[in-house]
Amino acid sequence: MRYLIVSDLHANWEALEAVLADARSRFDRVICCGDLVGYGADPNAVVEWVRANCHLVVRGNHDKACTTQEDLDWFNPVARAGALWTVQNLSKENANYVRELPKGPAFVDSLEILHGSPWDEDDYVAGAEEASEAFGYLESRLAFFGHTHLQGGFIWNHARIETIPPVSSRHGRYSIKIDPGCGYLINPGSVGQPRDGDPRAAYAVYEASGQAKVFYHRVRYDVAAAQRKIYEAGLPAYLAERLGAGR
Repeated sequence: MRYLIVSDLHANWEALEAVLADARSRFDRVICCGDLVGYGADPNAVVEWVRANCHLVVRGNHDKACTTQEDLDWFNPVARAGALWTVQNLSKENANYVRELPKGPAFVDSLEILHGSPWDEDDYVAGAEEASEAFGYLESRLAFFGHTHLQGGFIWNHARIETIPPVSSRHGRYSIKIDPGCGYLINPGSVGQPRDGDPRAAYAVYEASGQAKVFYHRVRYDVAAAQRKIYEAGLPAYLAERLGAGR
């Protein structure tokens, strides 16, 4: 079984299209670690694709905010404006779907699926200290998470926590072998709004058969088209500008 793992799509249809074209037939099922909406200008197109194609999805904090389940007071002004715009523009059917997304962790086969941390879906696992705590909560040796928009993750090898880097800006992919004796927190990175300095859309593929592996990928997409839609929608200009920098 091969799983396409995506996260933090953030209503960026151009980025999602590029990921699907790049992944092509290299997967059997799709898993999403949350944040389908927020920030971008194509919430309906993205949600409709997820509804039709994803085997398992857990909700993200923007999924809650954009369906009025979350208090927006703790969002920064730009994120708040994006959420309010999405509330106004998400169709009733798609809003109902997003509203009903399950809270992580969720499980499929031997995989644990999260948005943020295993103890709180809204907490970030961005460094080794948070990862060390997170491994104590996991029920599976292999977990996928998002929320940070940072591709990579962490390996627990019983002696220490190792940090997995993102794909190099000079390359399109790399892979790691899964040692069944270790624990893994795998972040595929953000499809729709990377924040690791690389504007390319990020995703991962998990190959479960034989020698299990995780393949990390980056792919270029039409950033200018996604930016243009954000400007035309009247969303904050910063949401468009940051796509070009991957920040």
